[in-house]
Amino acid sequence: MSSRMAAGLNKSDAHHQRIARMTFASVYPLYVQKVEKKGRTKEELHKVIEWLTGFNGRKLRELIEKKVTLEEFFRHASLHPNAHLITGVICGYRVEEIEDPLTRKVRYLDKLVDELAKGRKMEKVLRGSGRTET
Repeated sequence: MSSRMAAGLNKSDAHHQRIARMTFASVYPLYVQKVEKKGRTKEELHKVIEWLTGFNGRKLRELIEKKVTLEEFFRHASLHPNAHLITGVICGYRVEEIEDPLTRKVRYLDKLVDELAKGRKMEKVLRGSGRTET
């Protein structure tokens, strides 16, 4: 393997590790700010997060208070069976081509929040299938 390829892998590994160590509590307010700035609500954001992860509002508050990392957050999540239908570009990467499983899950959430903020209809954001509400 060339040194350029090795450097690229190390940079990629470092990127994935940085994402894994971020706390959900640090990104959650950014999600809220993004959707509310575009006229959407925190309740809609929670619906999107619950659809993807299975976490209801009470569980979200608990995870925020515990300051869990994104790695822990998604380790405990029950990813929606239709999450694989989340496609497109977010943060310069095609979601469906991201190889690192954790980074892909984080980008799934980023993509859903982005779609919500852009005014996409909720049934489209949730890929046309609900999850039983708790």
